[in-house]
Amino acid sequence: MSALHRKLIRDLLQMKGQALAISLVIASGIAVFVMAVSTYQALDLTRQAYYERFRFAEVFASLKRAPLPLADRIAHIPGVAQAEPRVVMDVTLDIEGMSEPAVGRMISIPAGHRPRLNDVYLKAGRYLEPNKTNEVLVSETFLKAHHMQPGDSFDAVINGRRQLLRVVGVALSPEYVMQIRPGEIVPDEKRFAIIWMDERQLASAFDMEGAFNNITLTLLRGASEREVIERLDRLIKPYGGAGSHGRNDQISARFLSEELRGLRASAIVSPSIFLSVAVFLLHVVISRVIGTQREQIAALKAFGYSHWEVGLHYMQFVMAITTVGALVGIALGVRLGKAVTGMYAQFYHFPEYLYRFDAGTVLLALSMGLVAAFVGTFGAVRQAVLLPPAEAMRPAPPAQFRRTLLERLGWSRLFSSSARMILRELERRPVKAVMSTIGIALAVAVLILGRFGVDALDYMMTFQYFVTQRQDVSVTFVEPLSADSKFELPQLPGVLRSETFRAVGVKLRHEHRYRNVSILGLDDERELFRLIDARENQAKLPPNGLMLSDKLAELLDIEVGDMLTVEVLEGKRPTWQVPVTALIYEFTGTNAYMSRHALDRLLHEQGSISGAYLRVDANLIDTLYQQLKETPRVAAVTLKEAALQGFRDTVAENQYKMQAFNIAFACIIAFGVVYNTARISLSERSREMGTLRVIGFTRTEVSAILLGELAVLTLAAIPLGYLFGYAFALAMVKGFETEMFRIPLVISSETLAFASGVTIAASVISGMIVRRRIDHMDLVSVLKQKE
Repeated sequence: MSALHRKLIRDLLQMKGQALAISLVIASGIAVFVMAVSTYQALDLTRQAYYERFRFAEVFASLKRAPLPLADRIAHIPGVAQAEPRVVMDVTLDIEGMSEPAVGRMISIPAGHRPRLNDVYLKAGRYLEPNKTNEVLVSETFLKAHHMQPGDSFDAVINGRRQLLRVVGVALSPEYVMQIRPGEIVPDEKRFAIIWMDERQLASAFDMEGAFNNITLTLLRGASEREVIERLDRLIKPYGGAGSHGRNDQISARFLSEELRGLRASAIVSPSIFLSVAVFLLHVVISRVIGTQREQIAALKAFGYSHWEVGLHYMQFVMAITTVGALVGIALGVRLGKAVTGMYAQFYHFPEYLYRFDAGTVLLALSMGLVAAFVGTFGAVRQAVLLPPAEAMRPAPPAQFRRTLLERLGWSRLFSSSARMILRELERRPVKAVMSTIGIALAVAVLILGRFGVDALDYMMTFQYFVTQRQDVSVTFVEPLSADSKFELPQLPGVLRSETFRAVGVKLRHEHRYRNVSILGLDDERELFRLIDARENQAKLPPNGLMLSDKLAELLDIEVGDMLTVEVLEGKRPTWQVPVTALIYEFTGTNAYMSRHALDRLLHEQGSISGAYLRVDANLIDTLYQQLKETPRVAAVTLKEAALQGFRDTVAENQYKMQAFNIAFACIIAFGVVYNTARISLSERSREMGTLRVIGFTRTEVSAILLGELAVLTLAAIPLGYLFGYAFALAMVKGFETEMFRIPLVISSETLAFASGVTIAASVISGMIVRRRIDHMDLVSVLKQKE
């Protein structure tokens, strides 16, 4: 072991507290990166394997009713590999012990053989047997929610007739990894079931023998999905085609893709911020270490060590700290990655999860840590390398003496001698004070970032389910009903207020861009379903034209005043040119709205209704549910409370757990930054502290000077940290924005108080540690140091 190596070990041992704090800061950034990347890779690998093994379709289409020979024509579309027609119908379920109605999506599958596309994974029980009536496979989540298993049964209203269905198997499907009802944004596992039934029995029940109303396709390699969809739409149009779409727009696949996009953003945004803080901290620490070791650097060069050897020595010092932090972060990240992957298993339903330890991720994480360390310390190490020995032997020039601003104003008498010393130190070394303030401010900002997601989710839930949606129940009909039906709704038991709407499926086109959405036609006067902008002001629907969500307008690359091609996907399927007359900022979905009167004129209708929003007397709600179960015209009943609970149990719970990890790492980083600030200040001023002790200052008075300085820096850093935190949160908002969800930029006073409180607590703890070192200071040793 060379002399420089022994010096390296001594330096690390003398600074073990600071080195550990810096290592933990680096470990936090690396752990978040490894956790996010490994979870992303596990989820993506599992998804790919599941989709491939169970032949998940790439194109989906729905229609009213078409003869089976049309499926053969569809299969011969250029680029189509396989086509499988089927019957898909939504039915009302009556589950014992649940007053409200549930919806079951019934899908036909062959009883004699497995489906060619969208095969099911049988998790328990057995497959359907030919000639066995009323046997069904049911999705695992629905059965778990109702504590049911193979052998149990429940009632379903199939085509107006009540029928008893017997569960023979528990199934999973790549088509419903996330079990979400169309039109919803969160799953409702208790009230939405996927049910697979023998194709002959299901076709017979709905008078669909020799016909189908849904078809799925896979494509040949290199085939154009857009061209296939356009040809498919032309073929199914005469049969009531409701528009076809690719896998990216299939609701479960889309939800999963956006979750992966969010994980990818997590692997970029948070670690980048954490490592940026580590870079800044390393730069400050190493600069000051080199400043306190000027004489040692001169001695090394005088003894014949080259510039390269001196520079390499200090770079090894940095790399030793960084490597320890990176290795700890990698180990912690892998462990957390496995835990988070297991957490995702509660929300995304795969037969199994494939988590693999990827050496490439480990090497990338280690490289990130080392590069961050190099960037943060290169300038400081370069100064040590270029420092001439003769200059290094001289101590650094003292700070220029001048009266402070308070002294010049004559206010110095208002302060004690200790307070004046604190103010003189801060004013005479402004660069050091600013750098320390920025470091602590970054700690505050990281804490705000760690807790910001909780604020955003709480605000989203309040905004979505209490500010905009004020109804208790939403009812959707199987087919649009006449305008007279709106007078029947207030007569239902317990209904206090009803507001009807008209929803029509359309394809919106602008230049080469298009999106399949529903236009929601609303009355001008509404209380239950309100359109609220980002400032929480109620937006008024324009009398003519479309109001689009800003995200939909962005996807279509359209602005207010532009003309939009609207292809109606039901009835006579007219095509219109409609102006975009307003935009509204929303946090969820890509939505389009229109005045009821304008939509009626467009469709040549007289007030047809697709559904209604209801405010209900809680004492009569069970009676209402029972009547809705027995109404064949009702396709679905959505409970706002259930939707809110679904959001809490899926999106919110998932994000809360992720935020818990971020908050923990943010606390570690905050303590590391503040502790290093305090320790560096002590190292730089140890001789001054010793001198004060010798001339009669007590331990308490000496400590008050150093800790008072830390207190001033901390208090100055907190408001600056708020600004940095806002900027970090804005970066997070932009990084996590997806087509389905936008995170609101909301930072609560509780989060600001949390960030301030943790930072102050870190300052207090660091101050206590520094105070202890001052109390045990060897006065002889520190006074031997040169000025």
